Amino acid sequence: IEAFKKAPTIEILTEERLKQAIESGVKLKHYIGFEVSGFVHLGLGIVSMQKVADLQLAGVETSIFLADYHAWINKKLGGDLSTIRRVAKSYFGHALKASLKCVNGKPEKAKFVLASRIYEKASISYLENVLKVSMGMSLSRAKRSITILGRKQAESISFAQLLYVPMQVADIYTLGVNIAHGGIDQRKAHVIAIDVANRFSYKPIALHHELLTGIQLNEEQRKRLIEAKKSQNRELLDDVILDAKMSKSKPNSAIFIHDGEEEIRAKLRKAYCPAKELEFNPVVEILRLVVMPYLRRKERVLEIVNEKTKERRLFESFEEFAKEYALGRIHPLDLKNAIANVLIEMLEPARKEFSKGAGKKALEELKALKITR
Repeated sequence: IEAFKKAPTIEILTEERLKQAIESGVKLKHYIGFEVSGFVHLGLGIVSMQKVADLQLAGVETSIFLADYHAWINKKLGGDLSTIRRVAKSYFGHALKASLKCVNGKPEKAKFVLASRIYEKASISYLENVLKVSMGMSLSRAKRSITILGRKQAESISFAQLLYVPMQVADIYTLGVNIAHGGIDQRKAHVIAIDVANRFSYKPIALHHELLTGIQLNEEQRKRLIEAKKSQNRELLDDVILDAKMSKSKPNSAIFIHDGEEEIRAKLRKAYCPAKELEFNPVVEILRLVVMPYLRRKERVLEIVNEKTKERRLFESFEEFAKEYALGRIHPLDLKNAIANVLIEMLEPARKEFSKGAGKKALEELKALKITR
């Protein structure tokens, strides 16, 4: 159960049911779904795949669901289904496999599933599952779940977008998985999956991980995030997080897994990183959720060098670092340099994947589309 609970996990629905499943010897079958769209960044690739790698080590059967129809509904890659499918088979598959390598995961142990192929094989049963889910939820609940698409409720939406969440929930039951995994922004869909479980033969367990804040965050956005968190209004917090999270549709907000060494350094130099502040500090989040887990796997410590004095400081844990940073004893630029050094090393498998052969061709084709969303 520790593999499920360790960071970046933020919530398990429910831990008690997970424990019961493990103790009863139930075969644990996991899935995480991704809309096929633009470039893969640290949040989508590294944070998500880090949890997949944890589950693989624990003996869980893992699946990566490439949601082509969902991306089409959400008008990704220009809303062209043929382009979406092509990118799913080329860049997106390469990127997620490379991400798994970066976190010591096993791409060969993950089952990659294209949504449309599942629908073709199980057309009638899938439609039945969509209807079962739809009958178990109200129209108002479907509207409230629109944030799952990366869109606010107030935005103009199509009727197809109201079908998005029932389809997502139906995916879980059609695949027959009992571990539904995703970022905390997928919570609404997973709660619905649990709530409609009486219409199916089992109740899935939901596993949610944290999201990375975009590195382009500013002080005003940070204040809104803090206020929303204090308000304990989940709808408000969802909207603010939606605006602030690392996103492939906002290239300046993200570090992509295929970025070169100088790109990584340049992006981090420009990144928002308020001195002494730990909460909603995107650079500190990258340290906590990406860099420190990597260093722990390598049995190494964090090294931060003071650019002015050349003093070298070592930190064995995030907590040790956090105490010193909050006291102003570590300069943001020194932290950025330290993180850049680790990320460059960590992302080497991804850079290698996209520097030659099919990976290079896939990246060039996606760049040629000039569509990031």
